[in-house]
Amino acid sequence: MVLRVLGPGETGDYIKFVKQLNRKDPLRRDIMSPTLEMILKGKGALAKSAFLQPVLVTDGGVTVAASVFAQVDRMPEYLQLACFEALENQEEAVRHLIQHGRALARQRGATKLLVGLNFHVNYGLGILADHFDEVPTFGSAYHPPYIKHYFEGFATETISMLTYTTVLEAFEVPVTERLRQRISRAYKVVPADFKHLEKTARMYTEINNAAFSSHRFYYERRIEEDLELFREFRAFLKPENLLFLFYGETPVGFMLWYPDFNQAMKPGETIGVKTWLRWKLWPGRIDTMKIVELGVVPAHQSRGGVVRLFEACREYVRDRFKLCEAGWILSGNTPSRGFGERWADGEGHHYEVYVIDVD
Repeated sequence: MVLRVLGPGETGDYIKFVKQLNRKDPLRRDIMSPTLEMILKGKGALAKSAFLQPVLVTDGGVTVAASVFAQVDRMPEYLQLACFEALENQEEAVRHLIQHGRALARQRGATKLLVGLNFHVNYGLGILADHFDEVPTFGSAYHPPYIKHYFEGFATETISMLTYTTVLEAFEVPVTERLRQRISRAYKVVPADFKHLEKTARMYTEINNAAFSSHRFYYERRIEEDLELFREFRAFLKPENLLFLFYGETPVGFMLWYPDFNQAMKPGETIGVKTWLRWKLWPGRIDTMKIVELGVVPAHQSRGGVVRLFEACREYVRDRFKLCEAGWILSGNTPSRGFGERWADGEGHHYEVYVIDVD
């Protein structure tokens, strides 16, 4: 068994392995490989501020596991074992990766390995921990059950996350009418202006950085990174997919949601023109929507802004979709979990992140 560090001109071998796995598994949808390929080729904004080392593990010349070791300048204590993929029964390959990762982390001054974060939370966080017989909603990765088992024995800490699901007929925020009216007077919600993309991306980034400053796995984003992400998915975004919360004339929060585009993709297919055409030509085939991200700046948290965002979102989605999934939420986030338990029908998917000590 050989661990192979890929050079600048060899990243295609990594992408080839990922695409092979996606094609073989009917539950997978390929939403990450275009972004991953751009980052590994050094073309993305994130690549300019991160150490990136793509690695393959081969057995008899056959690739059996892959990962990108990543250390971002704003999160130097962690060496990420990002975008991990592997065949089944590859415990030895994983041991090789962990051994290599620990040695690399020592060289680079990192104290922990992190499994489950793909560069930044905006690109993906968490290894799937249940619902292995379902296609995940768009934006969430699929992992077969053996993936989580590879890392459980190495983890010195396991952090759990979850989503919430509800039937849209029951998409109601549990507050009194009097409180709802008071919140509506205090806050307004405005759809994004994608005609002025840079201004919109800047507003999104600034709110994000303020709202999630205390999140364990969030590090401050740069405007050019979010602008790049919006440009990449611009064709799939309508103004109502990004709702901004205003207190007076000041933006203080946002909600990002979108249709479950995985329902418009075939097994193993990469998101692209075919996905967009199916969505436009047969919008009714998508019956689920996903609340991907919701953030409110600290000064306005627990003051009703989240309720106002949910109320506004409901007006756009209640006659178009049947189901909604929201999250993920860190299991230790008591306020968000409390809201989810009051609002949703129940818990949805569960995910895990693994922290591994270097020494």
